[in-house]
Amino acid sequence: IAPRPHNSGHLTIDGAITSQFEQQLRAICDLPLGSPQLIAPCAMVNLLGDLWQHGEPDWPAALALSGVHLHLYGKAQARAGRKMGHLTVLADSVAQARSRALAARAALTARYEDFA
Repeated sequence: IAPRPHNSGHLTIDGAITSQFEQQLRAICDLPLGSPQLIAPCAMVNLLGDLWQHGEPDWPAALALSGVHLHLYGKAQARAGRKMGHLTVLADSVAQARSRALAARAALTARYEDFA
């Protein structure tokens, strides 16, 4: 048991009327739960430590895409496989959000592909 919101629901920070974090606090404090309704179709991609393999990811390149939200977890050291943050994308459709989320993650390291 993990008595905390699960990583798979982090997209609710940007994508839902009431995030999973707020819902947990409401439940613990015996307050009425908020609406879990999505604000817009959304998708989320995890940012693993592998993205730092050749240096700092290109945050401006990812954030240049419409609807992209960056969340870094403040971890001091990146390691392969370590979850360092995530990108959430809101769009007009789930397919568009998914496509843009994958493009944003790819943009983070595109400048290093010439060196691979």
